[in-house]
Amino acid sequence: MVAGECIFCQIVDGRIPCTKLFENNQVLAFLDINPWSEGHSLLVPKVHYSLLDQCSSSIVSAVAQHIGPLARAIVGAVGADGYNVLNNNGRSAGQLIDHVHFHIIPRNSGDGIIQHAPQGKYQPGRIEEIADMVRELLK
Repeated sequence: MVAGECIFCQIVDGRIPCTKLFENNQVLAFLDINPWSEGHSLLVPKVHYSLLDQCSSSIVSAVAQHIGPLARAIVGAVGADGYNVLNNNGRSAGQLIDHVHFHIIPRNSGDGIIQHAPQGKYQPGRIEEIADMVRELLK
């Protein structure tokens, strides 16, 4: 997708309106128009990246710097008990918009929005194989 065609790039550029919560020269936070709960918000880098691992360290740092204070303010505004921070990367992971974005989803006990994910087990020796491959690829 070309960055100019991306819906989040259009929001950042002001071509599509949004309800802004916070903005600086690196990130924009706004309320999601299809919320899972009241206060569900998105935090996006202003520069177009499709996946988190493509982002520069300065962009990741900018997101990390603002996600906590933003979540605290959103939770306080809607009186939630807690929140989820969700970032999907790729279609198989549930990413619908090809622009890095973080959902901040206010939660209350018993709201039924996100249940616990299923847990699996590794076959004997497989955990070490995966760890070895990851460490090798990080070199």
